[in-house]
Amino acid sequence: MAISIINNIPALVAQNQLSVTQTELASTLFQLSSGNRINSGADDPAGLAIADGLGANIAALNQSSQNANTGVGSLQVADGSLAQITTLLDRAITLATESGTGTVSDTQRTAIQAEYASIGQEINRIGTTSTFNGTSVFTAATTSIFLSDAESASFIGVTVGVLNSSGTGGLGLTTDLTTAANAQAALIQINGAITTVAATRGVIGAGVNRLNAASAVITNQVQNLTSAQNGIKAADISAVVGNLSQESILDQTGIAALAQANSVQQNVLQLLR
Repeated sequence: MAISIINNIPALVAQNQLSVTQTELASTLFQLSSGNRINSGADDPAGLAIADGLGANIAALNQSSQNANTGVGSLQVADGSLAQITTLLDRAITLATESGTGTVSDTQRTAIQAEYASIGQEINRIGTTSTFNGTSVFTAATTSIFLSDAESASFIGVTVGVLNSSGTGGLGLTTDLTTAANAQAALIQINGAITTVAATRGVIGAGVNRLNAASAVITNQVQNLTSAQNGIKAADISAVVGNLSQESILDQTGIAALAQANSVQQNVLQLLR
């Protein structure tokens, strides 16, 4: 190669290669500090699009799992209230049976009726005041739990129904216990109420089991999608450390080569002496 003082080609070559090395070194340091192989769209455009799409799926699924868990909480509030209703109805059975016998006086039946009436009032109170997150758990409307992976959606609906002692959709406790005949008739109503409560608890239990199953499936999906996203986006630290060592050496040798190339032109001065 001819000696020239106009252009220092070796220095340009060394400078260009040094620039490439330092760019790669900066990218490697970024990967090492962030833990991510992809830190910008330029690193891997297709990989970034896939990883971000998986991130959206994961975010939607995590919230769907929370939705399912919240739905379970609401149903458990209703089930706990109905368990107490069953206890009250068991007491009502006792009162009706006591009032139905001929050895009880009218005065005693009046006292029995007072307690029986209070049971109906408590059932109505529970049906009105049992709430979850400010909303009544006993409603004729279907409670729909929304589940999504950001691309598709589904609903799990559970209808608990209203809860009162004798009104529309209620337990049908209309007969009093003021006479033996009434008390005997009330037993049929109370037994029917217990059956209704048990059936409602069965519906609630099925809903809880379904929501728990959905939550388990979602958790598994999140695990698998997170693993896939990690494989695309996360840096292989052992490989990055190896690259860092190589690029650090190349950076040092590049600087040394550039310095040597720049000193070569100084030799031209020797020809003028």
